[in-house]
This record gives sequence, structure tokens and C-alpha cells, in this order.
Amino acid sequence: MSAAEPQQPVADGDQSHVPPLTTRVVIAEDEALIRLDLKEMLEEEGYSVVGEAGDGQKAVELAREHRPDLVILDVKMPILDGISAAEKIAEESIAPVLMLTAFSQRELVERARDAGAMAYLVKPFSKSDVVPAIEMAVSRFTELRALEKEVADLSQRLETRKLVDRAKSVLQTEYGLSEPAAFRWIQKTSMDRRLSMHQVAEAVIQDATERQQQKGQAKEPGQDQ
Repeated sequence: MSAAEPQQPVADGDQSHVPPLTTRVVIAEDEALIRLDLKEMLEEEGYSVVGEAGDGQKAVELAREHRPDLVILDVKMPILDGISAAEKIAEESIAPVLMLTAFSQRELVERARDAGAMAYLVKPFSKSDVVPAIEMAVSRFTELRALEKEVADLSQRLETRKLVDRAKSVLQTEYGLSEPAAFRWIQKTSMDRRLSMHQVAEAVIQDATERQQQKGQAKEPGQDQ
């Protein structure tokens, strides 16, 4: 690989989930039974539920008051729907948002993402679904904050994010890294080599492209004849 890469990444292996001490969560779900079930799931996994709401407006108020580590919002709620609430929370950069939805239509998912949601969870869900979704939301929010610090211009930030996503995909596929580990590797390489994450991501993608081209050439018949 190019000089941007000090060495090949090493997979983290199967790490058990250990939430930070203590991850504070606000839940907003208008169905009380689902809200209670979700709260129990979270507390069993070591999370601390610091606020509960039955509508989007109250969720925004609780997020502003508690400044939690995560906000979980149902899409369809009274007074203010979940997507509108997510937009307000994202605008103020309060916390990552995980959306709950009974549907997984592409249009709805895209609306939630455009509003600032970092991940989504389709109902009904189990405890085994909740933790990975939370970790995805938190890791993507961390990435976004890091990119915001590095790139002030919004258009350049979006371009860098797309490149970083492509580079993460390469690292996940070729080296078996998890998505958060792939981003941490890009971020660490950026700091170690005093390069931007944009430059590191470009180097990862370019190296993968060159390797694919070399493999293609090696398979061409008649090369040594």
C-alpha cells in the first residue's frame, strides 16, 4: 500500500459488548408497553435510561435537558413525529439518534437518515437487535463529529464521508475489521502520518483498486506465451 498506510490492519476479533460507563439514554415511544420493554432491555445490558417520552416534542426537551449519549425515537409519535424530533436533535448536535420504525421502506429510512438519524431498528425487535443498532448509531455519530472537526466546509465533509465509507468497506472486506474498528484505523493512521482522513481513505481505495487490477492482469490468458 502507499505511504499513507503504515501496516495492514489487524482484525479486533470477536469482542463482547461493553457499554461505556454509563451510557445514558433517552427513549421516546408513544406505546407505553414497547417503551417499558425497551427500557428493560437497555437496563439489562448496562445502559441507563435517564428520560422517557411519549411524543417527539418531549423527547427533544429531554435531550436538551439531559444531554444523553443516545436518543431512541419512534418514527410515528404525536405532537412532533420522530423524524422531525431527530432533525432538531441533530441540528443541535446533542446526541446520536436511533430510529424505531414498524416499516423498513427505503423512502422512510432515507428520510430518517437525512434528518440526522445514525441508525434504525425495525419493530418488533429483540434484545439481540438492540445492542448492535445502538453501537452502530454511536460509532457513526463519533465518525461524524470527527469529520466535522477535520472538515469545516459542508460539501467537502460530505465528499470525505463518502470516501471514508468506501475505505471502511474495503477494510471490512479485505481485513475482517468491524465498521467501528475500520474507522478507528483510518483515524489513527491519519494522526500517525499527519494526513487528513480524506487522504488516508483515498490511499486505501487506490491500493484496493490496484490490487484488483493486478489480479485481473494475472488471470489474462497468454501472458507468458
